[in-house]
Amino acid sequence: MSKFSRHSSSIVFAILLAAASASPALAEDEYNVSKGYTLDGVGLGVHGVDPVVLGSAKAVAEGDAAHTVVHDGVAYYFASPITAARSQGDPALYLPQYGGFCAYAVALGRKLDGDPRFADIVDGKLYLFVNAVAFEKYLADKDNILRNADAKWSEIRSVPVEDLRRPVSGGGTPDHARRRPFEGDA
Repeated sequence: MSKFSRHSSSIVFAILLAAASASPALAEDEYNVSKGYTLDGVGLGVHGVDPVVLGSAKAVAEGDAAHTVVHDGVAYYFASPITAARSQGDPALYLPQYGGFCAYAVALGRKLDGDPRFADIVDGKLYLFVNAVAFEKYLADKDNILRNADAKWSEIRSVPVEDLRRPVSGGGTPDHARRRPFEGDA
């Protein structure tokens, strides 16, 4: 075997090894799921709250594992077989935007928990927020926050949560904390 062949073989092996060790995007990267798994072996979305009731009546109704629908690798619990059937007809109509992550955090380039107690429906789309503070900030500037979240989501959708929560290297203040993130801020 020539020196060139051995060198080429080493490069090919290194590329194959790197490709094999690279982790693909998982449902947990694109969807906000509860820790652990359901009996279906997948993560639970929307904290087990029925997304059809939440998205259509803006009410929090605990789902029941007996009425589970798995969509795109995530299990959703529904309060009744009726709401489960409605969701199967058009899942995108009822599932929260940004995979169920907090819309305000997504606008900042982060993935934080979306709590069904803090939700809004805009143009028929369901948005969740991590807490009352994020929800109030969103209410003060809905259009800009949703516009920024839409733009950021395409960048961070498949990025693991841990990679978005990494500390700022070298200490100091992260860029997003130094500048105001939304247009029109005074």
